[in-house]
Amino acid sequence: MKSSFNNNGNQNSGKSLLLLFTLCIYNFLTSLSLFAQDGNAGIQEATNKVKGYFDTGTDLMYAIGAVVGIIGAIKVFNKWNAGEPDTNKVAAAWFASCIFLVVVATVLKSFFGI
Repeated sequence: MKSSFNNNGNQNSGKSLLLLFTLCIYNFLTSLSLFAQDGNAGIQEATNKVKGYFDTGTDLMYAIGAVVGIIGAIKVFNKWNAGEPDTNKVAAAWFASCIFLVVVATVLKSFFGI
């Protein structure tokens, strides 16, 4: 029995699909270069954005430090009134965390030159 299908037609459509796929990939890769920009300009833009938001971030860090300090003061006061022996250790830990937040905000401010 002879096959009534033409094998050349299947090979031609496969080649057509491969050519179409190759052209699509070529168009995609060549269009990517259109979106490229200067690296220095991108870094400068990012630096300007960080500097613009930095004062707000610093104020937020100070506010978080104030809230943490108030919570710490309440915990230390409760431990002190309860007569627990590790009150000094807890007070030192909360005080150090508040100092850390203030120092980090100041160091980051000087690091970015603001």
